[in-house]
Amino acid sequence: MFVGSLRRAGVWFALLSSLMYGSVAFAAAPGFATGIKIGEVDADSARVWVRLTRDAQRVPMGSPMPVITYSHEKTGKPIQPKDRDRQAVPKVHLPEGVTVEQLEGAAPGMSGEARVRYRREGDAAWLETGWQAVDSTRDYTTQFALESLDAASKYEVEVDARAGTVMGEQLTGGFRTAPASDSEAPVSFTVISCTDYPDRDLPGEGFKIYPAMRKLDPAFFVHTGDILYYDQLAKSLELARWHWQQVYSLPTNLAFHREVAGYFMKDDHDTWVNDCWPGMPSRFMGEFTFEQGLGVFREQVPMGDKNYRTVRWGKHLQIWMVEGRDFRSANTDADGPAKSIWGEEQKRWFKETVSASDATFRVLLTPTPVVGPDRDSKGDNHANRAFAHEGRELRRFMAEQKNMVVLCGDRHWQYVSVDPETGLREYGCGAGSNEHAGGWPKDLKRDEQLYVNVIGGFLHVSVETDGGAPVMRLAHRGVEGEVLHTETLLSNAQGIAVQP
Repeated sequence: MFVGSLRRAGVWFALLSSLMYGSVAFAAAPGFATGIKIGEVDADSARVWVRLTRDAQRVPMGSPMPVITYSHEKTGKPIQPKDRDRQAVPKVHLPEGVTVEQLEGAAPGMSGEARVRYRREGDAAWLETGWQAVDSTRDYTTQFALESLDAASKYEVEVDARAGTVMGEQLTGGFRTAPASDSEAPVSFTVISCTDYPDRDLPGEGFKIYPAMRKLDPAFFVHTGDILYYDQLAKSLELARWHWQQVYSLPTNLAFHREVAGYFMKDDHDTWVNDCWPGMPSRFMGEFTFEQGLGVFREQVPMGDKNYRTVRWGKHLQIWMVEGRDFRSANTDADGPAKSIWGEEQKRWFKETVSASDATFRVLLTPTPVVGPDRDSKGDNHANRAFAHEGRELRRFMAEQKNMVVLCGDRHWQYVSVDPETGLREYGCGAGSNEHAGGWPKDLKRDEQLYVNVIGGFLHVSVETDGGAPVMRLAHRGVEGEVLHTETLLSNAQGIAVQP
């Protein structure tokens, strides 16, 4: 940041000189108010996401926020919609003279170019991508594919910005590449879900889970979805992008994503609206459409061609991340063999790649539960009656695989469950803050639940060898990193065994 400060001082000097002596038109210097995101890391590649902003800082806390009112689609009468009423037509109200660019947390984008310089830690020479223009039609973002990297290595990163000949800010960061598939190097990672901006728990900063995770020094992290919640305020494409600006200009998020590579998944609230599916009829989201939601997600996170993917992290760990919104049948369709959350192509890919894997531990990361249990009123995931056929199919398949477990998001409580029929184990990471936890009775623990806790926090997973034997340790942690529940899984000839 010191370099960025020097550059900004130079820009102001240039402006003063032009005013005093007359010179060419002044060009503003681009900033990184929404930071960078490093993602999709494997043994030899990574992606760096960049967005240029007009200002170095977000619009401060306490600035104006939009107000939404609703009228009935047919009668036009004002209504108070309940549970995202599909017949409710929204109207956005901003204070007089205020635009979206002046709302709390806004960070307007700016045209310009960026480049990434990177090197393996300890190397003297830097590699660089060259300058690349951001795309104004994609919210002034661009992505850089770093390739031919060394496995199991730490990399330093420097990201520069410029507009014409005027240099902007510089951000520094780093990431780790995955070990090779025959390496027994230890690996640790964290898993989070459901980070709702209004329920952030670190005043003026963001979310407690981010510094707590950073202290554990994970090799990577996975956000399983509901990164933000469009439902109440994102009634247009512009307001949807503003949601991303709000979340990723928070100091906790800025600091974390510069240093820890991640994999980003989406669920309903960061796609469009609660429990949504392609083609779902609704007026509730105003001008903002499901299709726009799919596009915004891809422009706001580092991601390659596929939004379902698998990554190997050494000899003992392989992870699968699946897409739960793009290909699903309507939640309201009659259940049966043709009804699917994943779609046939993704499901076929999943079964083929899992069956071909020789990793000791195989881990499915899913935005929504496969085992559950879930509330009886829900009909959106594989733990519900609405998708019972595919849920049973997937649980049976995964239970037949040696050493396979499920890590999931979406539910606002932490849990460990064992499917009564197949024995498949599922670990729910819980919501991103205590303020956002809820939805499950605090005193209810069903037979299949080994642990349940209505609390915010995250999952911390490590895979390593202990006395020559591979082990997986899973810890549910609170928002400040405190350990709430642990399990240690051992690999043997029969499959997973839980350490007494």
